[in-house]
Amino acid sequence: MTAVSELAALGEPVLAVADPARRLLAVACADTYGEATTLGLFETGDRPRLLRRIDCPHHVNALAFHPSSPLLAVGVGDYDGGYHFEGQLLLVNLDNAAERAMFAETWGRQVLAAQWLDRTRLRLHLAPHDDDEDEAAHHDAHVVVLEHPNWTAALGRSIPDERLQGPRIPYPRQDHRAAARQLTARLLVPPAHRHD
Repeated sequence: MTAVSELAALGEPVLAVADPARRLLAVACADTYGEATTLGLFETGDRPRLLRRIDCPHHVNALAFHPSSPLLAVGVGDYDGGYHFEGQLLLVNLDNAAERAMFAETWGRQVLAAQWLDRTRLRLHLAPHDDDEDEAAHHDAHVVVLEHPNWTAALGRSIPDERLQGPRIPYPRQDHRAAARQLTARLLVPPAHRHD
């Protein structure tokens, strides 16, 4: 089975991020209902292949490879349709596929974006807790920078809600499908070898 057919079995790519140094590609894939709760981790290069499939508890909105440690930050979350924006920050160990949910609260927070600023700091854009009398909650985000000296050793459920408070800014929701399709097509099709 080729990496392209393995990707097709996972669903439609809606978000993808590459780690060229490790020759890895993380792809969030949507099912026929548009729910992107499946994450594929691929090896790229001359023989692209699926390394593992990860099923996430909510829609995947953010992916970020750690700059030096074997970690992938996965930001998930959804609007529950009536009140809350719930979600979680998952840290996936790339060596053994172990996953840790990092937010302590059961409802968590919907993670909209994640970016490693360096090896100790992770910046998140989080949806507000809820939209109670707050229509702008669907268009805004709280910016939070989390810091840990060693994210590989960080304990699961160790980030309390108090650490997820930050300035609120306008944050239009983005569609990454076109970029995800382009990146997966480029990295999962093996390069053509020239014959003399």
